[in-house]
Amino acid sequence: MAGFQTTPWRLISGILGVMCLVLMATLGMLLKFSVTKSSSQPTPSPEPTLEPQEGSGCCPCQEKWIGYQCNCYFISNERKTWAESRNFCASQNSSLLKLKNRDVLSFIKSNIAFYWIGLFYNKDHRAWVWEDGSAFSQDLFSLSQNVNIQKCIAYNPSKTVSEEYCRYKNHFICKQ
Repeated sequence: MAGFQTTPWRLISGILGVMCLVLMATLGMLLKFSVTKSSSQPTPSPEPTLEPQEGSGCCPCQEKWIGYQCNCYFISNERKTWAESRNFCASQNSSLLKLKNRDVLSFIKSNIAFYWIGLFYNKDHRAWVWEDGSAFSQDLFSLSQNVNIQKCIAYNPSKTVSEEYCRYKNHFICKQ
């Protein structure tokens, strides 16, 4: 009778051993798949940024820049004159923001009143022009007819503009 009782227990322990090996092999494959998948995904930037839109094929932005609609924006925390702001942007291989429409900054949630953009009065052309030399369209917003050659344009995320002396210090926005 003793031989009869040990055979079922050996059979049960053999089955449990095989089940254990199968479970361990499955766990090993799952861990390998998990590590491979996580190493192929980009590591998020330590700075809070907006990611490029999914499926748009946009390039990621460098640290401290915000990605929005396939462009990268730098929104300053410090104040500079318009010329200092332009020089800072140029040192970052970018330029002061050139607006194509008034909704481009709708993603900015800020309490800061105004930011320098790339619009200034060019005394040689006797007109408002963008930093890249292109003409300003009055359809975007209206500017004062009383032009002062020492003024530049500052923009507010609430879609208003202000003509201010270029020597004043404001926050600024660069675009790559």
